[in-house]
Amino acid sequence: MGERWSKERAWAWYNAHPWLRGCNFMSSDCANRIDQWQEYGFEERLKTADEELALAASIGFNSIRIILEYFVWEQDHDGFMKRFDRYLDTAWKHGISCMVVLGNDCMQPKEVTKPMMLGEQHYDWGYHGGRKHSQHSQFSGMGYHLLDEPEMALRHYEWVREIIETHKNDERIILWDLYNEPGNSKRDPVTMPHLKKFFEIARAIDPIQPLTCAAWRTSPDRNQPLSELEEFACQQSDIISFHNYNTYQHNIRIIKRLKEDYGRPIVNSEWLGRCLHNTVQEMYPLFYLEKIGCYNWGFVAGKYQTYEPWEGTWQRYEKDPSCDVDFTKWFHDLFRPGHHPYDPKEIEIIKRFNDLADEDFKRQKEQ
Repeated sequence: MGERWSKERAWAWYNAHPWLRGCNFMSSDCANRIDQWQEYGFEERLKTADEELALAASIGFNSIRIILEYFVWEQDHDGFMKRFDRYLDTAWKHGISCMVVLGNDCMQPKEVTKPMMLGEQHYDWGYHGGRKHSQHSQFSGMGYHLLDEPEMALRHYEWVREIIETHKNDERIILWDLYNEPGNSKRDPVTMPHLKKFFEIARAIDPIQPLTCAAWRTSPDRNQPLSELEEFACQQSDIISFHNYNTYQHNIRIIKRLKEDYGRPIVNSEWLGRCLHNTVQEMYPLFYLEKIGCYNWGFVAGKYQTYEPWEGTWQRYEKDPSCDVDFTKWFHDLFRPGHHPYDPKEIEIIKRFNDLADEDFKRQKEQ
């Protein structure tokens, strides 16, 4: 049974790698994660991913964060495992590693959840994530997950075990992100046993890659403790990770808190919300200076439409038109569908600091 890495081991691992920087990646022709991982249309979408990952490498990105889809594994086990391996290969040939995400609490309530199916995927134009009723809308009820079905929960555990066991020594995978935003969609009461089980499974396998699970609601105010789920996640993580779409100053205070509380390397695995004043111009130099790994959300604008604001952001504006949201800007994504930058000045900044980071790493290795 493996144990949580010591701080010394975590820092040794982190410093042995170049500054991690990239994006949360799904090729622009995917409507959702079923589209990303199913057999139907996979060859065409992998070709698109190949082209877009070449674009990512050209601006100096060296890693991507990808969220796997249990449903596809359940419906087409052997095919999913082969396609996942090919995806890792496609990224790796461009010098890009993968942070792999397993669990996910970003879910809508059961009453608005359509049954999942393989094949052609429906999507709604004009909505973040391609869904009118998405996890980013404001709902009163708890989000629904297949983990809520006892038999499916046991199968999920087998899925986690097989994925990590198969790739426990795979250098193409840089980090295991065991559970995306635990407690989101009002799921705090039901997620803790699953999160504990995911960590238990991963520790028993003891992969060469570190484990993490993000704190995503962290307040810069020390008088506001982390949720029980997020505190557990941070206490179990080898590398601390967090999500934040808030302002520059807000991020500085959170980074300070996480550094002081845990003393471990830090990765921001979700950021970039221009509408909310979370920008490349401010955040990218900050992450470089603090050597905080960073994965913005989105890359090339497409069917998933994450350049649109969260639906909950529109709902907030409808209730309070004075809220501080800049709807003139894209929310996420760095490139337009034709691969022109959304804002060329953003890409100049990204390339400049990626070059600096590589120079830093080269000097470090020579010392």
